[in-house]
Amino acid sequence: MRYVERRYVRKDAVEYREYQANMAQEAVGENSIVVLPTGLGKTAIALHVMAEYLARGTGAVLFLAPTRVLTGQHHTFLKSALTIEDISLITGEDTLPRRKKRWMASVICATPEIARNDFDRGLIHPAQFALVIFDEVHRMVGDYAYSGIAQKFVGRDVRLVGMTATLPSEVAKATEILTRLHASRVAERTEDSPDVRPYIQETDVEWMMVDLPPAMIRMQRDLKQALSGRYEVLRGHGFTNLTAPSLSALLKIRPLVMNRYRRSAVTLFSAIRIHYALNMLEAHGITPFLNFCERTRKKGGPGTAALLDSDPLFSRTIRAAQSEQARGLEHPKILKLREIIESIPGKVLIFASYRDSVDIIHKSLNQMGIPSAILIGKSGETGLKQKKQIETVQKFREGLYRVLVATRVGEEGLDIAEVTHVIFYDNVPSSIRYVQRKGRTGRRDAGKLIVLIAKNTVDETYYWISKRKVKAASTMARKITGILKDNQNMPVQTGIDAFN
Repeated sequence: MRYVERRYVRKDAVEYREYQANMAQEAVGENSIVVLPTGLGKTAIALHVMAEYLARGTGAVLFLAPTRVLTGQHHTFLKSALTIEDISLITGEDTLPRRKKRWMASVICATPEIARNDFDRGLIHPAQFALVIFDEVHRMVGDYAYSGIAQKFVGRDVRLVGMTATLPSEVAKATEILTRLHASRVAERTEDSPDVRPYIQETDVEWMMVDLPPAMIRMQRDLKQALSGRYEVLRGHGFTNLTAPSLSALLKIRPLVMNRYRRSAVTLFSAIRIHYALNMLEAHGITPFLNFCERTRKKGGPGTAALLDSDPLFSRTIRAAQSEQARGLEHPKILKLREIIESIPGKVLIFASYRDSVDIIHKSLNQMGIPSAILIGKSGETGLKQKKQIETVQKFREGLYRVLVATRVGEEGLDIAEVTHVIFYDNVPSSIRYVQRKGRTGRRDAGKLIVLIAKNTVDETYYWISKRKVKAASTMARKITGILKDNQNMPVQTGIDAFN
């Protein structure tokens, strides 16, 4: 096996792959976005770029990643791969005096929120850095901390590099990332690239359908009828474009309702709540639905009490759910999970979008005698702090748990080579999240992805949305690259200017 041979990289530490070296060389020359499927070594590409800038001696390296688990993972890798000693790890759990000292290192791995805050405090200055790497750069949209950090380097002699497994499926979002990063190049490889193919591990995808039981179908029907009534009222108020139930359509008209059509506010917010409640029931089950209703009651807001207590269809659904919960009904996906896990070998990673579902799955698996653990974020009373997250992942690696049930915190960058199966408890209408989830298997050997879909529910809707978005995202890097090339003779060819 051939190894990377560069100054500051330990001998025989990292396998050399030509495509990684070539992509790194592109990123060294200009602000770039590196797009590479999961499991093919984006961190190794970052290592090449780091080694180049460390050798130049022009400033420190800042390596940002969105979660504490992922940041810690990068820190561990760099400590083993680089010959320099001053490689620090900084997260929000570190005290101010400790952070102040650690910011003086040659290489710093940090979470974006604490980095942005310490920039604003004046604890660190952009002039310290020669290279900034943004892992999971698809997050660089809106007011996410990545955007504010990148802005601090405008006009400075610093290299900015973003890394992701996939760009967004929407041109506007992809353009926003390019603009905020001030990038003029997209360095991309796909699973079909000739220099990548020898390293690809196939991942088989299977979509498994489950039927809702009659009791849940009755609840589903009542909620849909209650929702239909709200749409009729909104159309009567002039929103004639609301032809078919669509949560996104309701969210789009919300600002208009609040500014000009206040008489529609109660109806609109009731319809939005019913959408969320229906989605929870259909895709996640009885307890998540009831917990959502309880949280909604505590939050209050226009029409909340009337919906939960006085609406005959919604209140009947709550009573029916409580009755079925007492009988032990949750969701048929739980039984399907048991059937799947008992029929396959190896470690299994299950993704669910909501903590309520994670808790139910975890409890059910332990009752079945299947050793499992949960991986969730730190927020809330039941959240996991960084130390516990890292400890849980390590125990999963070591085999103390056979199954890890995770929310979104496990979607990005989690590297557990022994995972043979990934299961989506719910589908996600996002190309990025689909690709991230899928990429947790097939990292060393062939893997399998199983997606559970409840028939005639939001699961099926999201299935088609995600397929369409994944297809669109697969061509986004080439589309942006083509536009940049077409405009290469223009005076300014970075970010959004290339699209005007």
